[in-house]
Amino acid sequence: MRAIRTTLIVAVILAGLFVAADRAAVYFAENQAAEKIRSSQGLSGTPDVSIKGFPFLTQVAGSELEEVDIKLDGVTAGAGDRSVKVSGFDAQLHNVRIDSSFSSAVAGSATGTAHLSYDELTKAAGDPNVSVAYGGKDGAGRSQVKVTGQVTVMGQPVQRSVVSTVSVVNGNTIRVRADEVPAQGIPGLERKVREKTDFDRQLSGLPKGIKLDKVVTTPTGVDITLTGTDVNLAG
Repeated sequence: MRAIRTTLIVAVILAGLFVAADRAAVYFAENQAAEKIRSSQGLSGTPDVSIKGFPFLTQVAGSELEEVDIKLDGVTAGAGDRSVKVSGFDAQLHNVRIDSSFSSAVAGSATGTAHLSYDELTKAAGDPNVSVAYGGKDGAGRSQVKVTGQVTVMGQPVQRSVVSTVSVVNGNTIRVRADEVPAQGIPGLERKVREKTDFDRQLSGLPKGIKLDKVVTTPTGVDITLTGTDVNLAG
């Protein structure tokens, strides 16, 4: 009986040591991965990396992690010839293939979200006479924004606010298009207004393999859904 009890105690101790070692390895790997992602992607801040699944050491031995969650606030992305700040970047990566030093990491699939404020969307418009604000949704549930622009017609400044549909094109571009422009019979007004209010802005600087899926308007900005396959995180 004493031998059985001793064996059980030793087993519990060894299990505890294994769990402690496993958790310590996870903590080290998360810090290493965060730094690799920061440097390889040229990020201004270090992301928060969380490696899921247990045991971790078994996953490392197989060179594949079940799930890795990444959170980062304040990603700077390119929008045409301008830079915009993407906040609330949150991604879930699955089947992440790694090497022993975490110098290479490729996710088989990824989903996530990001947020772009109306101030940043206004900046992306690239015109000091254009502003973008919340526009709600139309009858079909499509996300809309309110775009206000000022143009000059026959030597006089004319300001128009239009409700525009915002959408994703080609997996990397945000498109803003006015549904209707009230021209009130003024020749050429609609064309001039659309030159200000209608625009496409391609977002660059996101991890390779990540694509924009859809965009939804909220009172504080637009929420962008992200998807991806073979997402290159480091290396």
